[in-house]
Amino acid sequence: MSGWRKPLSASAALPAQPGRPTDTRALTQVLFQELFALERGTPQHDRVRAALIEANLPLVRYAAARFRSRNEPMEDVIQVGTIGLINAIDRFDPTRGVQFPTFAMPTVVGEIKRYFRDNVRTVHVPRRLHELWVQVNGATEDLTTLHGRTPTTAEVAERLCVSEDEVRQCREAGRSYHAASLEAAQEGEGTPGLLDRIGYEDPELTGVEHRDLVRHLLVQLPEREQRILLLRYYNNLTQSQISAELGVSQMHVSRLLSRSFAKLRSANRIDS
Repeated sequence: MSGWRKPLSASAALPAQPGRPTDTRALTQVLFQELFALERGTPQHDRVRAALIEANLPLVRYAAARFRSRNEPMEDVIQVGTIGLINAIDRFDPTRGVQFPTFAMPTVVGEIKRYFRDNVRTVHVPRRLHELWVQVNGATEDLTTLHGRTPTTAEVAERLCVSEDEVRQCREAGRSYHAASLEAAQEGEGTPGLLDRIGYEDPELTGVEHRDLVRHLLVQLPEREQRILLLRYYNNLTQSQISAELGVSQMHVSRLLSRSFAKLRSANRIDS
């Protein structure tokens, strides 16, 4: 990152004055009182402002540490957070009775989050491809203006004196700048998003396992008991209809069903 220079230390930015506190919170309050008494743009105003920035850099480092897992150079994150700190200093009004750290922290964190949202790739790519991606974008814009159309890969490669494969690779890397939402439409309006193309768990899979288990247990029953179960639970016949079909009493059908269930439960416990 560029465009921001680390300010002088508070001790270097301001001459020592008797009675000036060394505690950061108290020093910040004193410096803001001095800052509001000075005219903007004057050297003294700039020195007090620089001292305020330096005195509150620990606040920035604390906020930046929350983003350590993002694998971005911590120096860059601290510099972005310092921009938020400067904005907070310029907007802070000590007469409102709010402590400066309480006021500044959301601004610092917000600036860092904005940096990750707008400038950091979702997927990290080699630095060489990142630098070439910038050049390819620039060459593409120049050639589009020159020819009045989108340039081909060969034209961009010739302009940059690189191979077509390198141009294609860096364009592919450029697509990793932001992650696409799984619910976002692809290739045009109305087209299903990625989420709609991902396989889902078929609820019938559980039924397959159950049917296989039942089939395994049924073959262990006598043939007549298998037939009774099939008539009752697959053909949905009542016990009276089954008794008429087999020429036996309804009571006998009921006893056979109860005996079959007992055998199935026992076989299931053994298999388990």
